[in-house]
Amino acid sequence: MKKLILAIAMIGMGSFAMAQQTTTPQDKQARRAEMQQKMQEREQEHMAQMQKDLNLNQTQVTQIKALNEKRKAEMKATFDQNKENREAQMDQMKAKRAQMDAEMKNILTPQQYDKWQADRKAKMEQRKQGMKEGKMMRKPMNTGAAEVK
Repeated sequence: MKKLILAIAMIGMGSFAMAQQTTTPQDKQARRAEMQQKMQEREQEHMAQMQKDLNLNQTQVTQIKALNEKRKAEMKATFDQNKENREAQMDQMKAKRAQMDAEMKNILTPQQYDKWQADRKAKMEQRKQGMKEGKMMRKPMNTGAAEVK
């Protein structure tokens, strides 16, 4: 019985692994458009339900729709503002990385520098691959007290 359950589980896991597909930008755009359409339909259904449940008149419906649109615009503005901050932080990180590279080049021999860069690129590829597979490379938490010598 255990072997049968194990076999079924292995077949199921294998089929899930084979079912994974890579997405293209066109797929993403199509999915985004579909999700936006579903969101609009949900909003309309929600508004109709509110109108029915609360016995709203047409003026109230119009005011609520305007309020929802205002809220969406504010949320989008907040998102866009945070996006600019993220981009600025990324630029700062790139500048610091370039500065570190220049300093490492001064410290290391050309062979050591090449090896260091190759190791760094390999680690970056491992991280990217882990992210693609849904695995985050986590370091174990240091829960023990630090030893004092």
